[in-house]
Amino acid sequence: MSPAARIIGSVAVIGVVVVAGAVWFIRGPGPLAFADGPRVALADYKGADPTGVPAELAKANIVERGAYLAKAADCMVCHTTAGGKEYAGGLGFKLPFGTLYSTNITPDKETGIGNYSDRDFLNALHRGTRRDGARLYPAMPFTSYTYISDADALAIKAYLFSLPPVRAAAPQNTLMFPFNQRWAMTFWSVVFNPDTRFEPDSSKSPEWNRGAYLAEALAHCGECHTPRNLAFALDNRRKFGGALTAGWRAFNISSDKATGVGAWRDEDLVSYLSTGHAAGHGTASGPMGEAVDHSFSQFAPQDIRALVAFLRSVPPTASADLPATLAPPAPASHKDGGGIADSRGKLVFEGACVSCHGWTGQSPISPFATLTGAWAVNDPSATNVAQIVISGTKRHAPEGVISMPAFGNAYSDIEIAAVANYVTARFGSKGSSMTAQDVAELRKQTAQ
Repeated sequence: MSPAARIIGSVAVIGVVVVAGAVWFIRGPGPLAFADGPRVALADYKGADPTGVPAELAKANIVERGAYLAKAADCMVCHTTAGGKEYAGGLGFKLPFGTLYSTNITPDKETGIGNYSDRDFLNALHRGTRRDGARLYPAMPFTSYTYISDADALAIKAYLFSLPPVRAAAPQNTLMFPFNQRWAMTFWSVVFNPDTRFEPDSSKSPEWNRGAYLAEALAHCGECHTPRNLAFALDNRRKFGGALTAGWRAFNISSDKATGVGAWRDEDLVSYLSTGHAAGHGTASGPMGEAVDHSFSQFAPQDIRALVAFLRSVPPTASADLPATLAPPAPASHKDGGGIADSRGKLVFEGACVSCHGWTGQSPISPFATLTGAWAVNDPSATNVAQIVISGTKRHAPEGVISMPAFGNAYSDIEIAAVANYVTARFGSKGSSMTAQDVAELRKQTAQ
């Protein structure tokens, strides 16, 4: 071999090693790598089967089981547009590089999934591949759904196929180049989609394994609460450390005691997941409020407990931009508190907010409207405060829940920024400095 050939060969080997190392580093650990226990195939697991439905539904027919699993996977919320038929798609996800629309997953044969075989459905759910062979974008959380067992996936399919078919073609995506090149997702999936089913950890309790299956495979909690890496895949080195999703902040749900949920009581977590509210910790809003109303609130009590057991085990990840301690109730007098926040914000709060939230932040009408202790008002970015003013809490008002209406059309960007800054200064640990431009950007990011 000539010297030149040896040099070229060496450079090629070094290049392959560098690329492989970069891919390994960017991909990072899997979502359950932190548990570090021996994993076994589901068929070899000696404990109670963590997949499937709760015991009371074990003898139900496949459609009834699929209905529970579809709610656990929160399929309806992403595949239903405002005012549209359930599961008929069309919901727009506004991304930095365009808008992506959810598809029709009713059994309509022309615009839905009515022609999907079992294999086609599994390919879509587990591998992100459509019936026509085109690749799905990870807005469809197939990298989490890949852990759903075949039996559960096909139960979900049976439920979807039991629904009335709706003829509704999704709008065309408006993704810019190169993000509109679906074929590129082939390479992305090779790196970031493990294409493997859930494997229980034999060193953990059956309850923990059930919670892990619910959180990772079905409820796909990490898709909102785990930050993303440079390739827009989940960065499990900061698992559940919080992230900005669809214009809303999904807060830290790791076991960190200061900025996560490590200091919450089990009862607080159960209440928050079941009702969207926990005393002293605030009320769910935005996408989390929808997840509670359409998914978590439908869980069997033992499944909520299993989720809590799993959350307790997730290693702490601190959120450096959040305060270590939350603010106490604000002064009872409107003359005190709020710092030097824009007086315009105080006027908006006095005119539209104080009757429900009170000057102290402890609501005189409902615990669901109490601001004290909520991360939203203690977040110096004020992202969720502004979004709640713009869009309301997006709760579907189950019994006992008070849903805040949207004020996005009633107030200007300047006024919304001003009231957000006033609310965080008065009720939070540190006032925000939101601008009208920030509010305008948040409006653009909100899914429609």
